[in-house]
Amino acid sequence: MSPQDTPAEPTPDLQLEIAHLLLIDVVGYSKLLVNEQIELLQELKQLVRGTECFRKAEARGELIRVPTGDGMALVFFHSPEEPVRCALEISKVLQDHPGIRLRMGIHSGPVGRVTDVNEKTNIAGSGINVAQRVLDCGDAGHILLSAHVAEDLAEYRHWQPHLHDLGECEVKYGLHLHLFNLYKNGIGNPHLPEKLKRGKRWKQAAVPVRPISAPAWPTSVLLIAIFGSAAALAVSFLTFFHRASPTASVSPKATAMATTAASFPEKSIAVLPFENLSEEKANAYFADGIREEILTRLAKIADLKVISRTSTQQYQSKPGNLAEIAKQLGVANILEGRVQKVANQVRVNVQLINAQTDSHLWAETYDRKLTDIFDVESEIAKGIAESLRAKLTGNEEQALAVKPTNNPEAYDAYLGGLAFEARYYSSYSPDLIRKATAFYERAVQLDPKFALAWARVSRANGRIYYTCDDTTCIARREAAKRALENAQKLEPNSPETLLALGYYQYLVSHDYEPAKATFERVSKMLPGSSEVQHALAVVTRRKGQWDQSVAYWERALALDPRNIELLMPAAETYDMLRQFPAALKLLDRALDITPNNPDMMAFKAGIYQSQGNLQQAARLLSEINAQTPSENAFVAKVTQLRLERNHGEAVRLLQARLAQFHFDSEFYKGIAQVNLAFAQYLAGDRGGAKITAEQARNTLDQFGRNQRDDAYLARLLSIANATLGEKDSALKEADRAIMLEPRAQDAISGPGFEENQALIQTIFGENSRAIPTLTQLLQTPYMEGGFYGIPITPALLKFDPIWDPLRGAPAFQKLCEEKQP
Repeated sequence: MSPQDTPAEPTPDLQLEIAHLLLIDVVGYSKLLVNEQIELLQELKQLVRGTECFRKAEARGELIRVPTGDGMALVFFHSPEEPVRCALEISKVLQDHPGIRLRMGIHSGPVGRVTDVNEKTNIAGSGINVAQRVLDCGDAGHILLSAHVAEDLAEYRHWQPHLHDLGECEVKYGLHLHLFNLYKNGIGNPHLPEKLKRGKRWKQAAVPVRPISAPAWPTSVLLIAIFGSAAALAVSFLTFFHRASPTASVSPKATAMATTAASFPEKSIAVLPFENLSEEKANAYFADGIREEILTRLAKIADLKVISRTSTQQYQSKPGNLAEIAKQLGVANILEGRVQKVANQVRVNVQLINAQTDSHLWAETYDRKLTDIFDVESEIAKGIAESLRAKLTGNEEQALAVKPTNNPEAYDAYLGGLAFEARYYSSYSPDLIRKATAFYERAVQLDPKFALAWARVSRANGRIYYTCDDTTCIARREAAKRALENAQKLEPNSPETLLALGYYQYLVSHDYEPAKATFERVSKMLPGSSEVQHALAVVTRRKGQWDQSVAYWERALALDPRNIELLMPAAETYDMLRQFPAALKLLDRALDITPNNPDMMAFKAGIYQSQGNLQQAARLLSEINAQTPSENAFVAKVTQLRLERNHGEAVRLLQARLAQFHFDSEFYKGIAQVNLAFAQYLAGDRGGAKITAEQARNTLDQFGRNQRDDAYLARLLSIANATLGEKDSALKEADRAIMLEPRAQDAISGPGFEENQALIQTIFGENSRAIPTLTQLLQTPYMEGGFYGIPITPALLKFDPIWDPLRGAPAFQKLCEEKQP
């Protein structure tokens, strides 16, 4: 929970988190009369609160507001773009209010939440201090940015023309602060601040900003082996639960799913984010949770088409363009809602609207006690069904009436978990899923018979285990198992418990056939759930049931057409099948939702590389800075250099990456070292390659002592050993990787380990063994064969220098000449 106006518990140590800060200061405030000051601040407050960025962050519970006497500080937590967009919105609005003259300063950095004398949440830390120094350098109209923020923004083309380097300025305590001025389309102040005219300036650039250093705080780094080893790891992590993307923006262009209004099913609905009207903005999670529960109930009605939360999360609570939104989502009806929670009283207001005619089909206001909120959720679902004339079976009516707990505090904690879990899918921050887990665990502490919460405890711990790379892995696995067993004891046949079982089978025990059977059973209980269709899509492709997987992706996207987390893995499935035009079509849909997303651009570049279209790949990658924080984009660039045989530049990029990034675990560090060792090997620096490979092996050996036996770890060790020239140990590790995860067990990953084995055989001249394997793999759909999970193609065999030892063999030449997919 993100407390806003609620008292904060004092802690002995300041708990730091990264914040994106916008400081606003009224110029000439002290010269105003007292009543003028009060009136101006009131007007400013209303203007700021009316901005879209403010409202969205507040609705998510991810905004802290701190008054500063002659202005305010807005503290965002989602993206460094948030304070910048907010500043531009405010500046644009102020064009109609010439009496209010502001200056603004923006910085991203560590802050901690503290309690002030009024028992309100305030902010402390170096982040707010630097932001204040940035603000102090500006004049009226200026929007000044620290270099840190400017470097983050410069990753995207649409920001670069508007970032103007002011050089370094000496500020308080003799510190040197590198500043940038933001102005565009008449918004902002293009003139040099007076303070910089008077003071000393250093290092002013003559061209728009380009990042020159790594971010000051690291993200979790996943450097992928340039020949495909670590691509296996990255895709495994990212495919189902771990692909981050920027906040989606609403595009005016209709998606490919949209056809004409007349074709939308009459019994189709999208539920927009509920507006939080509570005085305590920390209760924003409550509104999110109520909406999530209503969606869950609606998904149980087979006669309704219900668009999933992810596709609607990007929209405002009460947008004006309902017809366009309905067209994008492929529905006829929209539900809007408001929630207000005061102590143990709740008011929920909903209205159902036909988006094409803008007519109100149904509306209701519920004033209830918190203990009766389950009845409200059920009544809303039934009201929608009746208004749309959807038929309810007896089992569906029973499912809608289920009351999961009699403890309102436990349910409140459960809703907090739902809210944080939903936010996790927007950023994939490990901290968010851990917070969600803590809320769910609090719920079962308050009510040990709360089966729904136990199911969520199991799912959350299983998800953490799936991407785990530290010493808590085994504990997370056991926690997921215990929670599942508790849910099964209480409600063994509920869809929520069965979902938890399916995820445990998929994520933890990797029992894909039982997982498929479980998800199929849940699909009958939740016919309107895109989540279940998603789960079936990924588990069937693990089983090599490709036609079924494609069908499930299509069903999931029909229910969730603007969900990046569906569009991307669906595109990956077409990649595995080497159906690249279909994959590119889905990627274009995704880029329509999140333009200039470096991960998606890198994905497209990987497809072009696999088709042998290196020029098109190079053009696309040229738009991404080499110091991008996106691991996928970075790997695409290194892959391009390898295919172009520019090994020296590849080594330079990898050395810089290894030097500049902090690794969250020794495993990631080992991956980076293996990457560099093999790049040095290809560059002809065998001595340097051996030194780096030895370091990599030591790192990975040390990491593996306290970890589960892992096929990816074995694969990395096989490459390190091969780079060292140790044939027997390299082949042994390659064989072990296949044994740990054979294709019969996993149709996605298994063939990738066979490709790795062929690479090791190629390095040591065993061409007669490698070529038959590659021949078979060219006809096999799989994921882990190269950059972004794309399997080998004739073009990759033709251009990639890792296969050079095979080029003299006629059988290999024939493979390179096969028709491109």
